[in-house]
Amino acid sequence: MAMTLTQQPTAELEASLKAIASERRLQILEWLKDPKAHFPPQEHGDPDEHGACNQFIVDKLGVSQPAGSRHLKVLVDADLIIATPIKGWTYYRRNEEAIHALTSRLSNDL
Repeated sequence: MAMTLTQQPTAELEASLKAIASERRLQILEWLKDPKAHFPPQEHGDPDEHGACNQFIVDKLGVSQPAGSRHLKVLVDADLIIATPIKGWTYYRRNEEAIHALTSRLSNDL
């Protein structure tokens, strides 16, 4: 059973805060609230179930593939998004439970 952010050590909270301390990563989280509204139709992954394809996210960010992948990795490492590989592509969706835990912890601790 995974710990919620309210139970996690300060280092993990710091990783989450660093992840959201980027305008681009905040934009990714915003887009992933409604992938159908922000990204074109996808060949394999279902936007509601799997989120958006990494290539669509990187293209919309307007950054290089390595830069976009780095932003996505930081969000995955902070557990704020979930990566799902499908047929050679990786799809990303929000981890609503972790986002809620982070916002609750911030609300309670600050």
